[in-house]
Amino acid sequence: MFQPIDSHCHVQDPRFDADRDAVLDQALACLSAVVVVGDTLENSERAVTLAARSRVRAVVGIHPYHASLVTNALIEQLRDLVERYPDRIVAIGETGLDYYNEFSPRSDQWKSFEKQARLASELNLPLVIHNRQADADTLALLREYRSGLPGVIMHCFGSGPAEAEAFAALDCHVSFAGNLTYPRAQALRDAARRVPDHQLLVETDAPYLAPQPVRGRRCEPSHVIHTVNALATLRNEPVETTADRVARNAMAVYRLDPGGLSISATGDLPDA
Repeated sequence: MFQPIDSHCHVQDPRFDADRDAVLDQALACLSAVVVVGDTLENSERAVTLAARSRVRAVVGIHPYHASLVTNALIEQLRDLVERYPDRIVAIGETGLDYYNEFSPRSDQWKSFEKQARLASELNLPLVIHNRQADADTLALLREYRSGLPGVIMHCFGSGPAEAEAFAALDCHVSFAGNLTYPRAQALRDAARRVPDHQLLVETDAPYLAPQPVRGRRCEPSHVIHTVNALATLRNEPVETTADRVARNAMAVYRLDPGGLSISATGDLPDA
């Protein structure tokens, strides 16, 4: 059986500068792989550098916070990264819409989404989407672009059961982070029950959203085990079954080579 995969984290963040190698060592001792996601061009380049390491892969793109900066020239820089490092980069993102923190105007967020969706389609790569309080518009954009994309990952899903079903109906993978474990997150747990088995993913979004057992600490990729445990409880199945399923789903959507990933019965977080 496969160990789980942290399908979305930001270990290139400065909060890991003092111990990044140790954090990745600990993660890869209990996970099959770690996917490091960019939110700016600079952080995308850092993610690609980290993906030189075995069982670490990169996603490159521009977060909706920075959507106003997305020009055709910037899109071409992302394309160049993919063309130079095709074995390290597994998707485009995170792009999307954020109507909670409108650091870029909504019109710019739409344009950025569309540019990155077209790039992903042209490069035959899946698209990683950030969606916060923008369900209707995100669904509208996906209905336009989904058919041209080999996969879509709804990162750090934070909406309710009806929205989970709507995104799943568009053949999106739906990824749950540490907030699934929070006491007040019942609607999110209800949403997690609605996602079909083959579309479930887990992530940490590290250094953010530490799961409840380690809440208040810097979140790390190895903490994804707590979200796997919560999903297993929700779905009334052994944690090994859930861990294997989310790993295989991540391999499928990111097209990771299973032959290069560790195989083990799993479930325990290493001593910290």
